[in-house]
Amino acid sequence: MNEPSTQTATLEPPPSTGTPTIEIHHLHRFFGNLKAVNDVSFQVHAGEVMGFIGPNGAGKTTTMRILATLDVPTAGDAFVGGYSVVDKPDEVRRILGFMPDSFGKYQNVNVLEYLDFFARAYGFRGAARRDAIERVLVFTELRKLAEKPIDTLSKGMSQRLGLGRTLIHDPQVLVLDEPAAGLDPRARVELRELILLLATELNKTVLISSHILTELSEICHSAAIVEAGQILASGSRDAIMQGHRRTGPDESVELEVSVVGEVNKLQRWLLEQPHVGAVRIADKNARFEFTGNEQQQANLLKAMIAGGIEVVSFQGRAHSLEDVFMAVTKGITQ
Repeated sequence: MNEPSTQTATLEPPPSTGTPTIEIHHLHRFFGNLKAVNDVSFQVHAGEVMGFIGPNGAGKTTTMRILATLDVPTAGDAFVGGYSVVDKPDEVRRILGFMPDSFGKYQNVNVLEYLDFFARAYGFRGAARRDAIERVLVFTELRKLAEKPIDTLSKGMSQRLGLGRTLIHDPQVLVLDEPAAGLDPRARVELRELILLLATELNKTVLISSHILTELSEICHSAAIVEAGQILASGSRDAIMQGHRRTGPDESVELEVSVVGEVNKLQRWLLEQPHVGAVRIADKNARFEFTGNEQQQANLLKAMIAGGIEVVSFQGRAHSLEDVFMAVTKGITQ
C-alpha cells in the first residue's frame, strides 16, 4: 500500500470503466423461512465508494459476510476481482479486506503486536512484515500509539486500528460494516477522510454500510438501498437522487426559511399561501413543500417581507440520500 498524500481528499467521480471489482448476481441467503438476502444484484468499480444502506435486519451484514467468504449463499454468486466467493474463496481473501462492525480486543497486547499478529497470519515474514506494519501505522496515524495497549484505546483509535488490520495485506477491495458506529463527530470526519483517500488516491474499491446517511452522502459515489433482503434502488448517487425526485404538474421543492422573531407567525402566514404545504417548524426555521415555479417562489419571498416577516435566509433544500431512503423504504423488518 503506497502512502497517500497529506492533502485532504475530495469526492470526484470514479473512473467507472472496465470490469467491476465487485459483482453480485441474484444473491440469495435463506435461514429457514427467513429470506435474509433475496435476489440482490449490484456492481462496484475500482476507485468507487458505494454506500450500502438499509435498516437493521435488511440483509447488509449477511451480504457483506458472503463477500468476505465468511458465509455461503443459498443461491446466486458474488465475484471479487473476477473470483467467485463460492468457487475461489482463497483468491478472494487475498484481495479483500473485511472490517466487521465489532472486533476483538485482547489484554496485554499493544497496537504494534496486534498488527504484527495479523501480518503473520497473512504470511508476511521478515522485512516484508515490518514494512507492511509500518505502512499501516503511518496511514492510520497510529505510529505514536504503537506501544499502547489496545484495550485502552479510545473508540476512534480502536476503529483506526480495525481499519489498519483490514489494510495489512494491502487489499484491492474493502468491505466496511458500520465503521463509524459510536464515533464522535471529529473521529467520524477523520475516518471519512481515510476512506476517501483509499478510494481516490489508492484506487481501492470500498463497500461501506452506515446508519449515518449524511456521512455516506459526502463520501459515496454510488449507493444501494436494501430492505427486507431486497434491493430497492441502486446506481450512482446523483442518478438515484434524480430518479426519485417528484416530477410532473405536481412537482414540488422543499424550501427553508430562517427568520428573526416569532416563527409561529411565519407558520400561520405560510399556511394561508397558495402552493404551500407540509409546513414544519424548528427553532427559528420553517421548512415547507412548494409546488409553484421560480417566479412564484420570488413572489412568495416578496410577500413574506411585505407582510412584516424578518427573513434571514430563504433557500431550497438539496435532495439527499436520506430523502431517497425515506421515499423508497417502508419500514419493513424481518
